[in-house]
Amino acid sequence: MYLTPEQQAILDGEKGEVMAKVMKTMVMYGDAFEAEKLVPITSNYNHLVTSFGLKVMSPVYDLMQQLLDAGVMSGQKFSVDPRPLDKNVPASFLQNFVFNKFMYTKQAFYEDQLIKLGLMDKDAFTCACYMDEVGNTPKKGDVLSWAESSAVVYANSVLGARCNRNSGIIDIMGSIVGFVPYFGLLTDEGRKATWVVKIETTKKPEAQLLGSAIGMKVMEDVPYIVGLDKWLGNELDDSACTYLKDFGAATASNGAVGLYHIENLTPEAVEQGTALIAEGAREYIIDDAELERVKKDYPVIWKNPDAAPKLCFMGCPHMSLQQLKDWTDRVEAGLKEAGNSKVVIPTVFTAAPKVLEEFGKTEYAARLKATGVITSYICPLMYMNNPLCKTMPVITSSNKLRTYTSARYYTDDEILTAITKGGK
Repeated sequence: MYLTPEQQAILDGEKGEVMAKVMKTMVMYGDAFEAEKLVPITSNYNHLVTSFGLKVMSPVYDLMQQLLDAGVMSGQKFSVDPRPLDKNVPASFLQNFVFNKFMYTKQAFYEDQLIKLGLMDKDAFTCACYMDEVGNTPKKGDVLSWAESSAVVYANSVLGARCNRNSGIIDIMGSIVGFVPYFGLLTDEGRKATWVVKIETTKKPEAQLLGSAIGMKVMEDVPYIVGLDKWLGNELDDSACTYLKDFGAATASNGAVGLYHIENLTPEAVEQGTALIAEGAREYIIDDAELERVKKDYPVIWKNPDAAPKLCFMGCPHMSLQQLKDWTDRVEAGLKEAGNSKVVIPTVFTAAPKVLEEFGKTEYAARLKATGVITSYICPLMYMNNPLCKTMPVITSSNKLRTYTSARYYTDDEILTAITKGGK
């Protein structure tokens, strides 16, 4: 790997032993992927995936402390994934006991380390850091050092930034040293599509279901999607971006997609069109029958497949401000139709603290609260990691949450029926 004189000096210890180790880590990471060089990070902020103070993660806390003791700070302020705990989210005495005594026992300690290392502010905890309210929105062409899969795919695809699917800790290493290896999705060649996906559905596809189908088909490859602009339009407005947030998260979790192009909509597809399609690209056609096949193939891992749902999570990744408003209207209408005043299943809508703060300033907040829906900044996935929560029959419209936990997937319409009228 070619190193500039500045990079070589850091590796040789000019900025201290700890910084030299950080640089060595990035060089070894690049060597593993045959990167030819390191390139500077150009974004204003970084984003860390590791947000949870699990008792078993003592090596992480030791590493962070070594960085702090050496006076090594992140080169950028950063946001971080959601907190794992919120007392407002329903949990039994025993579940809370496990959370607080056996799982997230180092949460306060770790958050203090993050603040000292360069956290943007005490509420910068969300998987959707790119939302305007949060303030960590990269510009087109920015080089990033992120690891959160749903954020990486959004930044690459919707914002036109450049970031590989890094691992946790590598994200902060890149931010500290200010450089990342140049390979994969940072390169022009690595951003070309090796799949052409044709959307031939008779109605707007469910974002999470469509993303799941594409992710499981193309895996880590880059898809060029044709026909989706018919349903989303040709502008990256709030509605389209919200759709792509959920769609991308499903491609990244049900597969390993780090970038997709949508004809006539996403930045690079608008600029370069079919020139983005690599020679020999494979084809995948998605119609109504294919989406139904994908959905029917999801395994049901509840102990009792016929159990009545005990909890509903919405917002993995975190919901946008507009989603909270739209779902307030939908829940109210569903309850009115059912003749109910409150949701019949405990329901949690999750969003970034800053988004919830803005939502609280609107008249929608009181209306949603009146329906019995709980709003929270929690990470649903971290909640479901509790062994006592895994056994609960939980429903969700998040294909990411379905993939990583025992939660059961339903479409948005099915979720609305379940929480306002009852049933599964």
